[in-house]
Amino acid sequence: MSRPLVFATIGLGLILVGISGTAISVAFPVMTSSFDASLVQAGWILSIYQVASIIAMPLGGKASDILGNKFIFMISLSLFTIGSVLCAIVPNIQLLIFSRFIQGIGGGAYFPVTMGIVAEAFPERRQQFIGLISSIFPIGQIIGPNLGGWLVTAFGWRSVFWFNVPVGIVIFVLSAFLLKSSAREEGHIDLVGVGLLTGSIFAFLTGLSQMGNSGNSESKVSWVFSGLLLAAGVSLMSILMRRIRRANDPIIDWEVLRGKPFLAANIYNVILGACYFGIVSFVPLYAVSIYTMSTLESSLVLAPWSVGVMMAAAVTSFFLVRWGYRKPMVGGSAIVVAGLSLLAIESQGINILGVQLGSTALIVGITFLLGIGTGLALPAANNACIELMPNRVASISGVRAMFRNIGGTLSIAITALLLNNIGNMARGFTMVFFGLAAVTFITSPLIFRMPKGPGGANFA
Repeated sequence: MSRPLVFATIGLGLILVGISGTAISVAFPVMTSSFDASLVQAGWILSIYQVASIIAMPLGGKASDILGNKFIFMISLSLFTIGSVLCAIVPNIQLLIFSRFIQGIGGGAYFPVTMGIVAEAFPERRQQFIGLISSIFPIGQIIGPNLGGWLVTAFGWRSVFWFNVPVGIVIFVLSAFLLKSSAREEGHIDLVGVGLLTGSIFAFLTGLSQMGNSGNSESKVSWVFSGLLLAAGVSLMSILMRRIRRANDPIIDWEVLRGKPFLAANIYNVILGACYFGIVSFVPLYAVSIYTMSTLESSLVLAPWSVGVMMAAAVTSFFLVRWGYRKPMVGGSAIVVAGLSLLAIESQGINILGVQLGSTALIVGITFLLGIGTGLALPAANNACIELMPNRVASISGVRAMFRNIGGTLSIAITALLLNNIGNMARGFTMVFFGLAAVTFITSPLIFRMPKGPGGANFA
């Protein structure tokens, strides 16, 4: 097994998944118009992928430990590619939403199995390479909007999905030759647990999404429906928790959920996800509505964020053994708190050493700062506590990714709810940015509940 080629192959897959995530956002308005769909219905094109990914992340990690990394890697890649084909040929929006669910299952399972392959291929430098592979994903996020815009303009919105197919096939063929079949653990997939996990996450996130999309003019029926979905999600989750505690081989290991170091890491990853996947999604709207930027200008403000994440994550990965887990997470959290606080303070510009920076340059600088902060914390947040259960890298990575995506979904829904109901966009954004900065600061002590560094269970 050529380890550099293995890393390049799975890294190419991460870039592909990253491109798909941001390219679809560019194609979304054209797709909505093509099917003459309402915004609420079309919104499921985006939402269903996120729901499917969150469900697939812990499932993919658990399945990798039982069935082997190579097998699950190829299954997840196949589902993502087949889902892309179906998305490209569907005749109506209902089938498109279903096809996006299949694509999301493949894309969601891909991330944890990638972490498992890296840990297996580079056991002596696991921390650095898990962190480094995490820094590759933002490359796709940077490429996605530009590539998606060109594909939609030149070939139509279906080309965004067709693009995934030949690249997916190439990665599949390479992985078939390059990856070795890994050792498997004794166990089975708890199908009842899978059903409970799927139902609870689907109901809870759908309720949040529905609530976040409800404005002041919405009927009470919409709010009651949202409340019922949330209650159903919580009820199913409580049943799942009881099953996880009692089952011999649950879908998620109880220790990975509730062991004190793991619990601290999971909560921290929810907050990191709120910053990494959630609040940043509203920065273009913030730029347009508060600073009256053009759509083109607003589309460019997230590029520095992705660059910052990529740069900081790559640097942290190489120094993770020397720095440990806590220093990058403390430093990253402090930078994120500072960046969010700066965003909350509406300013038309600032003078630095006699150089006047306008509002556009200021927001670009702040988003770059946020990218540096999240990029610093990300490799450590991915790796923390793995040495406590080194044989469960894929499972732990899947749970981590699930909590980060839940954090992103929560922050999107809460932000949408606040902006819809406060009435004053500027005041709403100030509350959101300051609120998340406060939550990030308050939860920072959780960092010290995790191991100090990769050299074993050192909590001193």
